[in-house]
Amino acid sequence: MKQKHQVHNLIILDESGSMEYIKDTIISGFNELVQTIQGIEKQFPNQEHFVSFVTFNSLETKLLHLIDPASKLKQINAKTYNPTSGTPLFDAMGFAISKLQQILQSKTDYNVLVTVLTDGEENASKEYSGHDIKKLIEALKMNRWTFTYIGTDHDVDKVANSLAINNTMVFEKSGHGVREMFLKEASARRSYGEKIDLNQNTSSNYYGDEDED
Repeated sequence: MKQKHQVHNLIILDESGSMEYIKDTIISGFNELVQTIQGIEKQFPNQEHFVSFVTFNSLETKLLHLIDPASKLKQINAKTYNPTSGTPLFDAMGFAISKLQQILQSKTDYNVLVTVLTDGEENASKEYSGHDIKKLIEALKMNRWTFTYIGTDHDVDKVANSLAINNTMVFEKSGHGVREMFLKEASARRSYGEKIDLNQNTSSNYYGDEDED
């Protein structure tokens, strides 16, 4: 029996205090995104999807899922996701990406889709700098890792470019804006799954805008 192609979905979600305003819509949107990933796995039976999920603020970085089968994922709720405190974006990215990279070192047949979702710029990291994250991303982009940066309330393109991330989406910080963002993200994720199925290049044009380097 042919081994299925592994697709690792790494989601890094801002849980800082400023996210409280859109907390409920973020929770429902994330839960729908999980259903989208589960649907992609059913649509493409030769793919096996896994989810790693990290939330972060300056009090803690929470590893809620690590390479868990998408089919077995549970929904998040107001207890699981409770925004507070500052935004150690670089530390959260460094922690999550390095952890997944280490686990995948011995594997060959896989793709990784990293999604960062935040409403503010870095302001609390202690272990990683922006330069550290950029170097890490530049190396992994050469090895079937795709990075996307979704943001609001800051210069999203500027921050993403400084980290060598070319797939970006800006959303309006409102219930409607968050819902629209998750709809676009789900559509892009389905296209990504289709590209993998057709053995096409997955590192470019994730949101239908400019190509990634």
